[in-house]
Amino acid sequence: MIELIIGLLAIVGTCLAYILSVRLHAKWNVTITAPVIIATILIICVLLVFQIPYETYMIGGQWIDHLLGPAVVALAYPLYSQRETLRKLLIPLLVGTSLGAVVGISSGVLMAKWAKFDESLIYALSPKSVTTPVAMAVTETLGGIIPLAAVFVMFAGIGGVMVHNLVFRLFRLDHYLGRGVGMGSASHAIGSATLMENSQLEGSVSTVAMVISAIVVSVIAPALVSLLL
Repeated sequence: MIELIIGLLAIVGTCLAYILSVRLHAKWNVTITAPVIIATILIICVLLVFQIPYETYMIGGQWIDHLLGPAVVALAYPLYSQRETLRKLLIPLLVGTSLGAVVGISSGVLMAKWAKFDESLIYALSPKSVTTPVAMAVTETLGGIIPLAAVFVMFAGIGGVMVHNLVFRLFRLDHYLGRGVGMGSASHAIGSATLMENSQLEGSVSTVAMVISAIVVSVIAPALVSLLL
């Protein structure tokens, strides 16, 4: 009974944090107020202030976590809506996303190696730019620390949301294909959902890039990491 109450409180609290974050973002529409960022900060602050262990929060949080899969699958609808355009862009999507996967792995591994990180940390960092289940599976194959892989994926996703507008302006990237491939390759589902708010076409390209990137990273990560180390 106690676990049920704790679980309900965690679910309701998380939903309220996100609703508040959405309203704040609607009022102050800037990158730093993206709902996923504000909601995450709010939840962390509540857990720290009231000294609530993460394991206790996850009694209810795990049920929200289980919705990640259906949420990603829901991105298939805009893909279907944009299927004709995406079919014409298949080759650029494959080439661009494959290059993005190589850069994503290489940049993380080389910077971590330069900083003299332990190999287990490097293994967990290498698949940071793909969605969490894939990153955890790749990390397990490499022999890295699996929970850290999920943390690095979160940082990559939120980081992409925070800086994508700056990067787009800096490199004058105004074409939907470049934006979509960039976000899908670097910031997986969080980045795709962010682009979907602005343009269904950009979001659809980003979703396809996310899927292709997950496949490419799964195939090349072990060999590429071994080569770079």
